[in-house]
Amino acid sequence: MTAAPRIRTTVVGSYPVPDWLAASPSEQGLIDATRVVIATQEAAGVDVVCDGELYRFDLNHPETNGMIEYFVRPMTGVRYAMSFEEVMAYRALPGMRFRTRPPGVVDSAVGSGTLDLVGACQRASALATRPFKFTVTGPHMLAKTLLDRHYADTAALAHALADVLAEQVRHLDADIVQIDEANLPGHPEEWEWAASAMNRVLDAVPSTPAVHLCFGNYGGQSVQKGSWDQLMQYLNALHADHVVLECAHRPPEELAVFKDLKPEIGFGLGVVDIKATEIESADAVARAIERAESLLGAGRVKYIHPDCGFWMLKRPIADAKIRALAKGRDLFEGR
Repeated sequence: MTAAPRIRTTVVGSYPVPDWLAASPSEQGLIDATRVVIATQEAAGVDVVCDGELYRFDLNHPETNGMIEYFVRPMTGVRYAMSFEEVMAYRALPGMRFRTRPPGVVDSAVGSGTLDLVGACQRASALATRPFKFTVTGPHMLAKTLLDRHYADTAALAHALADVLAEQVRHLDADIVQIDEANLPGHPEEWEWAASAMNRVLDAVPSTPAVHLCFGNYGGQSVQKGSWDQLMQYLNALHADHVVLECAHRPPEELAVFKDLKPEIGFGLGVVDIKATEIESADAVARAIERAESLLGAGRVKYIHPDCGFWMLKRPIADAKIRALAKGRDLFEGR
């Protein structure tokens, strides 16, 4: 029997919505499409699979692939109908130029409402034969994208949202629960309250908690400006088993900053650039791992994965990039 790989392969979460599902959405169509997404990963040799987040897709908000609306729209305390004055106030906020309207206005204390992450997780995990990861948008990003008329403090809103997410997360039956933050890398000065809110969610995970961070993926473009060295205090404060980080699209010299990542936090290395359509070769993936381990130490890389989700790519490109993960890992490990 072949020994288990030392470095595990995974994906970050999203997958391109099949044209046939977008054209004729239905519950059965969603299940069938999710089955295709998971089977594609398993056939490629991915060790920890995801559901593709197809159930979150919002045709009216394709720029963020439903990663915000799906979570906040069902919540109590969040209003979708908004006045012209509120829309204009939102557009004046710094850092929100990638959106023209807020996903909602917070009028009162937030609650779960009709949000049901447990059902979504159960539906997908039943289709997987390999370890399954479920993804959740984090409290920092949700708080930063909402227009707050109740808490009057973004940190307070983030902690309230964290409590709502924690209530859901503690019931998830997934091998790994990954919390995603794509706004914080552009606002590292907010790391303390962002970490505090994040840890409320991570502490509720009944299995293995993980955190994904990237510099945004707005139609294939980076949204946030910054660098990983500004986020080391945040990363080291996380109650996470491992982190899943954007590295392939980043400056190569930046990798050295992860020498300061606490050794008990597993390092997830992004080896596939989702902002490029060129397909990575197995050799390129193996060399990326080799370079990381030569800088950070043998055995430091625990996972390899794409920088972010695949939702903005065409399916044949996404599928080829998925196949490159296991091929590159196997080449590096001599499997």
